[in-house]
Parts: sequence; structure tokens; C-alpha cells
Amino acid sequence: MKINRKFIILIIAFTCSSIKCNAQNKYRFQDYNLTFEERVNDLVGHLTLEEKVSQMLNSTPAIERLGIPAYDWWNETLHGVARTPFKVTVYPQAIAMAATFDKNSLFTMADYSATEGRAIYNKAVASGRTNERYLGLTYWTPNINIFRDPRWGRGQETYGEDPYLTAMLGDAFVRGLQGDDPKYIKAAACAKHYAVHSGPEPSRHVFDVDVSAYDLWDTYLPAFQKLVTESHVVGVMCAYNAFRTQPCCASDILMTDILRNQWKFDGYVTSDCWAIDDFFKNHKTHPDAASASADAVFHGTDIDCGTDAYKALVQAVKQGKITEAQIDVSVKRLFIVRFRLGMFDLVSMVKYSQTLDNVLESKEHAAHALKMAQQSMVLLKNEKQTLPLSKKLKKIVVLGPNADNDIAILGNYNGTPSTLKTVLQGIKDKVGTATEVIYEKAVNFTNNNLLQYQDLSQQYSYEGKQGFKAEYYNNKDLEGTPVVTREAKVDNIWQEGQAVTGTIRANNFSARYTADFKAEKDANITFELQGDEGYRFIVNGTVVIDSWKNNQSESKTYELAVKKDSHYTLTVEYWQGEGSAYIKMNAGSYVKTDYNQLADRFKDADAFIFTGGISPQLEGEEMKVSDPGFDGGDRTSIMLPAVQTELMKALKSTGKPVIFVMMTGSAIAAPWESENIPAILNAWYGGQSAGTAVADILFGDYNPSGRLPVTFYKGDSDLASFNDYNMENRTYRYFKGVPQYGFGFGLSYTSFKYSKLEIPVQIEKNKNVSVSVTITNTGKLAGEEVAQLYVLDQGKKIKTAIKALKGFERVSLNPGQSKTITFTLTPQDLSYVTAEGKLQQLDGKVEIAVGGHQPDEHNLSSSGLIKATITIK
Repeated sequence: MKINRKFIILIIAFTCSSIKCNAQNKYRFQDYNLTFEERVNDLVGHLTLEEKVSQMLNSTPAIERLGIPAYDWWNETLHGVARTPFKVTVYPQAIAMAATFDKNSLFTMADYSATEGRAIYNKAVASGRTNERYLGLTYWTPNINIFRDPRWGRGQETYGEDPYLTAMLGDAFVRGLQGDDPKYIKAAACAKHYAVHSGPEPSRHVFDVDVSAYDLWDTYLPAFQKLVTESHVVGVMCAYNAFRTQPCCASDILMTDILRNQWKFDGYVTSDCWAIDDFFKNHKTHPDAASASADAVFHGTDIDCGTDAYKALVQAVKQGKITEAQIDVSVKRLFIVRFRLGMFDLVSMVKYSQTLDNVLESKEHAAHALKMAQQSMVLLKNEKQTLPLSKKLKKIVVLGPNADNDIAILGNYNGTPSTLKTVLQGIKDKVGTATEVIYEKAVNFTNNNLLQYQDLSQQYSYEGKQGFKAEYYNNKDLEGTPVVTREAKVDNIWQEGQAVTGTIRANNFSARYTADFKAEKDANITFELQGDEGYRFIVNGTVVIDSWKNNQSESKTYELAVKKDSHYTLTVEYWQGEGSAYIKMNAGSYVKTDYNQLADRFKDADAFIFTGGISPQLEGEEMKVSDPGFDGGDRTSIMLPAVQTELMKALKSTGKPVIFVMMTGSAIAAPWESENIPAILNAWYGGQSAGTAVADILFGDYNPSGRLPVTFYKGDSDLASFNDYNMENRTYRYFKGVPQYGFGFGLSYTSFKYSKLEIPVQIEKNKNVSVSVTITNTGKLAGEEVAQLYVLDQGKKIKTAIKALKGFERVSLNPGQSKTITFTLTPQDLSYVTAEGKLQQLDGKVEIAVGGHQPDEHNLSSSGLIKATITIK
């Protein structure tokens, strides 16, 4: 490995100048021989009240008289470092990583992500950019909320619907991210959103949740409890919503009684962004910012993210609403984290500070992104061994809105890789030039009204140059003089914080694109615009599309009648606040897809691969979406959009194989497809190597092994009220109906047999229990099996889950090979939650099931299952 000596020197130089080298120390907090607690106590003792409060915002200013650099706490690394201006490795979306059922893969992914994050932070330190968002080491992830309802748009960010799976994968992530150094942490993880938070998105700032003590402790708190008490997560983020009339960030029960007192959490708590404002603006529980801020700090919320509400803490202290000593508690917690990250020590003392930028997108990281994409994909159906396909097919037609969609494979809360593979490109790479691969988008997600694009680039010009004149402003209102003026296309997608141009970053900026359009012929041209957040389209000085204030995600169009050789001045104005940013303009004419005509045109194809489903363009965090079936980032229906089903019906009529590659961050109900399409592969949002992984599975170079971390219901009628947080008839643990595909389900190209289940017939309470089972690959191909252990309700009078996952293990087996694996059931695993929310051990007869799917899975599986009954005394 070639060492960038200049880079190391810059880091050391910056570190010494910022916190003063040991030889120049004049404060005790600069003495490396003292404990972190002693150093922090000294540092905070030198701060004024105003300086202390300034350190409780997500963007903290420098305190130059003490040599304390500025720092922004806000950063994300959900599935790879997110929103950074640097190119990074992008792993599959969190829900997809959960489908791997692989703790080791999650651990490695988090470790690699922290490594890349360290390199980015070290570059930021070397260049004096520690005050910029998305460059720090405090990552606000993992999202360990329970995906209780498939309509929630942010469920894609979670590890699914099961508390045990969520807790185990969250634990692996935290340990991988934070590292194993006895003194320093590699990066700081943050468990969010605490607690009882899973939509709806449009009402998240106002809704008040009240669940039973049973549901609270049985479903909503176990993952948080494990990460706090066992994984030692450094941070916790409190949620927007209220819990039993109190905002979560000022909840007596959640924040004081449980988090700080019962669980003894001594790390830092950040509000979700703008959540403190919700106290007095939306929940109406507090009269003003001073009261809200004082109450939040009193309950242990140390950082106010997003706004300056906490600046009112100075006033709150003077008014006697909170003491300066209480402020000190929060400030000390925050500085302890920064000291543990090595931010106040020399590079030579902190091994993580020596990480170089050559780790970004390394071969090992890229290989792991592909591995996790492969592991995550779930084969739901494979009738008559439709898959794998032969690589010698002469003609394959690839269709669908996700076949060549970069956005879909990257998910949300993502970074940007140097290269990525869509499904279309993955298939082309796999079969090479010997097979004709034809691509037709055919339909959008929810309609078949496609704009047939025309390349008009030669007809746009400004000041004698081809293209658009682009002017960028460092504010949202196109005010003042442009910071940068250059040539550009109106076709841009930026992750929040990504460099747009020059010093302009992708948040809180605006742009104006202007061009002279010369018509080559008489025609009616439809201009299509799409952007987030606001835009308008101006033709010859007249605003013809105005989505400046009330923009929705769907595109807007304007038809312009043009005359040959005439000139038209076209202007697109755009602004972006927080979040990801994009502005696009296309031109052409609209055509409705004729499904039967399309099918007839390609009836000579050897196979159709339809890549549909939904995408992060439709589901996500508080989005401006109103397409049919979607609302504000959530879904109003879990049904696959009808337009996609209609196209697949036409394709099936050709008699040729139709493979449905489904991309989604949540459960989709596709009853017709489940009955009529021979092969269905759920590919989630698979990250930078999604297309390669899909092709590997479709053509047999990887044996599918993913398992569903959520229940795939048959339709909307299976769902309870979205607003009701009661777990009755929700998720596989309590659902009384028959799902389309159950939690834990997934097929393989080979088969697995379970035998020799060994477990004591009778066990004592409060003792660990060893459970072993032998798994044999009875098929003809090597493959990976996901063994799952469930504890089943025996019809007791007490309230418990119908069945509950209590162990899982991924096993690789060659044909004919057998392996014996062992699970350890703890007393906690063999316990239930009482109506009062207390953990009580089971007694009497308990059934244990071990297999490649959950008990009572009605779909034909490639895995076996074996059961035993034990008695607990």
C-alpha cells in the first residue's frame, strides 16, 4: 500500500494547530495523560453559557480561544457512507441487508463503511472542513424501528418486522461501525428513532402513540434495549412523534425511566431533525422554544438537530427553567463522544486517524457490496425450474421501469459510487454479444403514458455555445450574483451535501438554466420537467409550469407548438432545501403503450425479463408524492400497480417464459403474478452491484439464498389500520391469516434436509439450552441455507406471539455435504412479556422448530423443517 505522506502531514499539522500540540498545552483538557472524563470536565469548565449552548446544536461553531474546531454531528451511513461529496461504496439498502440473515456480513459492511468514513473525515480535517455536514464521524444509523406495516415508506431503512432479527443485525452493525479499540471508537453509531415510530409519514410531526405495556416491551423496545445495554451504542435519536401525550424527546417514560434509569445509557441523544420545534409548533405541548428546549434537555436530549431552538436555552437558564448545571451534563456527554473519537488527540495516538483515502471504493469493499447484493435477493417462485436461464439464449427482451433505473438500485440515505450496474447492464454483461438483448421501458411505475424522448441537444444554445447557461446561487431564492456560471444540461441528480459546482453543495441552493431553442421543423413538442423541491418553466418570459411552492414528485408537462427556424427562450428555475436534489427536463411526444402490440412485436424472444415493482422515487421519508397508491412517501395500497400486471399478462400470452424481477423496499402484494408468472425474484434496492447480482442469479452463477425479513401479504384487506400501533394481527408473529409469502421464506436452486435435532426433553428455568441440528444439501448444486429457529406458542392462556424467531445461521454446503450447527437458547429467548411489560420465563411444554423457513409456511419450499417439544420446569 502506497502511503500518502503529504496527507498524513496535513492531518498532523491541522490537529496540532486546532487543539495545540502537547508541548504548547496550557489547559488540562489538552493533557493526554488524563482520562477523557477529567479532560472533558476541565474543558467544559472553561466555557461560557453561550458557548456551551452553541455546542448542543448539530452544527457546532469553533471556540477558537480554546483551540476547539467546529464540528457538524449530522452524518449518515445506512448502507455505506451517505451524502458525502466523495465517491464511496454503496451496499444494498438496509431491508435488503436484513434479507441476508447474515450477522457477519452486516458486521463487515459496517466495518468497511466506518473505514471509508474515517478516510473522508481525515481528508476533511486535513483541509479544515470539519464544520461541513456529512463529513463527520457521528452517524445517525441504524434505523431499528420495527417495520410493523408495509405501507410505511421508511421501512426500507429498517431490518424488517421482527424484534429479534432487528436486534441481532443492529448489534452486528454497531459493533462493526464502532470498532474494537479499547480506548477510541472508529465511528459513533446511533440507534433511531426512539421509540414507537413507524409512520405514517405525513403525520409524523403531530401524532401521539399509546400502546400497551405488552406491545411496548414485546415489539418496540427489544432492539433498542439490546443496542443500548449490550452493543454499547454511542448515540440514540429520539423520534418526532409523541408517546402518551409527551413528545418522545421529552418523554418521562422513554427518556428518563427507561433509557437513562433502567438501561443506564450514558451516551448522547440527538433529536430527530426539527423535532424540538414540533413541541411548540405541532404537538402544542409547550408555549415556546425556551420551554421546549429546557424540557428536552431535562429529559436527556443533548443535541437539537436541524434548527436553532436550543439557542433559547440561554434565555431558559436566565428564566430559571433549567440550570446551567443541567446544561453541563449534556455538553459533557457530547465532548466525551468527540474525545472517544480521537478528535482532540494526535494522529499518532489514534490508529483510525491514520486511515488514508485509498480505502475508498477498495476492491474488498466492492466485492462485499456484490456479495451482500447476491445474499439479499429472494427467489419467491421458480415453477418448473424456469431459472436459471441459459446463457445461450438468442434473444432476451428486458422491460420495465426499474430495468435501467439508477435511483432504484441505490435506495435512499445513500452515497454515490463511481460505477453501478442496473439490471439491464448486468444482463448485457452476463450474456455478452452472442445474445441479443433488447430494452423497452414499456411502462412507468403507475401508468403506460410514456414520453418518447427526442434528442434536441443540438437545438439548445446560449452565447454561441451549445447547451444551457447554468447559474448557481448559494441561497434558495435566486438572489444576488450567481456563485458559478457555466454550461450544463438540465439533467441533474445530487445527494444532499454532494458538490453541485464550485462551492455550491446540494442543499439550500438555487439554479437558473437558460437557452435559446431553434426549431428545426414545424412541430408540437412536449417538454417534461421533474424536480425536487421547487421549479418553474418559462417560455419567452411567460411562466408555463409553476411548481415553485407546491411541487409534487410526478412530472409536469407543457406542449409547445414551434415553427421551423423560429427561436424560443427557454428558462428553468429551480431551488432545493434539505434532502436529495434533482432537476430534469426532457422533450418529445407522449405515446400510450399498446401491451398486445408490444407482445406481438417481441413474440420471437426466448425470454422476457420484466423489472418492475416500486422505487425510492415513490416510497421514502416525508416525500411529495401523490401517484395512485402513494401518499407523502407512504403507500395507500400494497398492490403492485395494475399497469405492471397488465403488461405481464400480455407478455405471458406469447407463451414465452416471463421472469418478474421485483424491486422494492417494502412488501408488495402481487397475487396474479404469484399464480401466473413462473419465476419471481425479489431484488430489493440492491446497491451499486444490484444488476450484476440479479444477472448472477438469473443465469445460475449464484444460487439464491435470501430470506424475507417482512411478511408479503396477499392484499390490502390483510392489513390493520395504518394509524393503529397495536400489534394484533400484524407481522408473522401475530398475523392469523395466510400470507402470499411468509417471513423467512426464500427458495434455492438446490434443496436442504434437516435431521438429528438434539435438544433436552426437559430443561431447568434460568439455564441456557443447546440446540443442534444437521443440515444436508440434498440437491445437485452448492448453495447457502439460512437455518431459522422458532419458539412456538402452545396455546397457553398467557398472551405471546404465535411464533417467534430466536436464532438464525447461514450455512454454505456443497452437494451431498452435511453440517451440524448449534444454537444456544438463553432464558430470555424462552421468556414472554407479561401484560405489565415484565419478562417472565415460559414453563410447561414449549415447541421448538428449526428449518429453512418459519413453521406453517404454505409455499412449497426447497428447505426442510424439524420440530421438537420440550418441557421447562
